[in-house]
Amino acid sequence: MSRSRVYQWCTWFGEGRTSLGDEPKSGRPKTSTNEENTIRVDELIRCDRSMKIREIPLKLEIPKGTVHEIVHDTLGYRKVSARWVPKMLTEDHKLQRVEISQRLLQRCQQDNGDEVTTHIGVGPGGYFQANNNLFDNLITGNETWVHLNTPETKRDSMTWKHPSSPVTKKFKVQRSAAKVMATVFWDAKGVILLDILSQGQCINAARYCSTLDRLKEAIRRKRPGLLRRGVVLQHDNATPHSANLTQQWLQRYGWEKFFPILPTVQTWHPLTFICLDP
Repeated sequence: MSRSRVYQWCTWFGEGRTSLGDEPKSGRPKTSTNEENTIRVDELIRCDRSMKIREIPLKLEIPKGTVHEIVHDTLGYRKVSARWVPKMLTEDHKLQRVEISQRLLQRCQQDNGDEVTTHIGVGPGGYFQANNNLFDNLITGNETWVHLNTPETKRDSMTWKHPSSPVTKKFKVQRSAAKVMATVFWDAKGVILLDILSQGQCINAARYCSTLDRLKEAIRRKRPGLLRRGVVLQHDNATPHSANLTQQWLQRYGWEKFFPILPTVQTWHPLTFICLDP
């Protein structure tokens, strides 16, 4: 409140005013903001959630200011954007995820005896550690495209400035069209192998088996003892992963293929869905 407004209120109270509310004023009372118009506006918005404020006065023949007051103050509406989600799942997709989650819990139960709950804690170096043999031996792999030039976002390029400093300019730069395929393998402790294909090279069963050879050597260096315990590999059902040559490679070295990653959702990994002890 401004200084002049404080002085004005002190003057009014000194003259005997006791109420903080608005006093009765002369002029025509409000007639548009009534229950009938409120119901009409509410019904119109419920029929079309994307309707604009300027369209409502034309349909109901009431002032725009009244519509704005009804929508925001009386009904409490606010316009928001829809939230983006990776995929729209069908009932079959949801049932598949329930089935795989149940199989995951059964596998945890087999490894822990009768104890299904997995305890998670932060161990040395900030790694997540679980008392479950399945997650100790599990390695997840997937492919992704990586652009050779990914410009900074506007938020990443923000800088501090004084009120008198000039405003910095940032030119809009598109991501480069050139990109490469990267294959990543990781476990509960972090990334084990990052394999990048050369430009123009495609991934097939033979190339994927060559990547698995490099993964085996990386496991030998970074995860001592894991090859002896037995690797549990999880990847999706892409053609290079499900080819006979790849299956023969897994059988030759005794690696177990875990439940496949469902390709419709990128974030589906067993490391994400862990039953925590309340």
